[in-house]
Amino acid sequence: MTDIGTVIGWKFNHQKGMETTDGVITKFPNGIPSQADQDKWTKEYEDHLASTKYQRDRKVEYPDIGDQLDYIFHHGVEKWKEDMIIPVKNKHPKE
Repeated sequence: MTDIGTVIGWKFNHQKGMETTDGVITKFPNGIPSQADQDKWTKEYEDHLASTKYQRDRKVEYPDIGDQLDYIFHHGVEKWKEDMIIPVKNKHPKE
C-alpha cells in the first residue's frame, strides 16, 4: 500500500500544515480527512503512477543528453530520432 504521506504530498503539493506519523495523518488543514477521502486520493495517486510509468521507464533508457547532442551533431536529427528515440518509445509505449 502506498504511504499516505506520499499521497497527500502529491495531491496537495506539499503545502504547510500536513503531517503524518507511521502512515497516519496527524495534522491536516481544516481537520483530518475521512478514510474514504484518503482511499480515494490513494487510488488517484496509484492510477497516476500507473498511467505515467512509461515516462519513468523511458527516462532511464534514453542516453545522456550530452551523448544525444553529440549524435545529432554528427548524424543529424532524423538519424538521432531513428536510432536513439524511436526504439525507446517503441519499447515503452503510452498505454
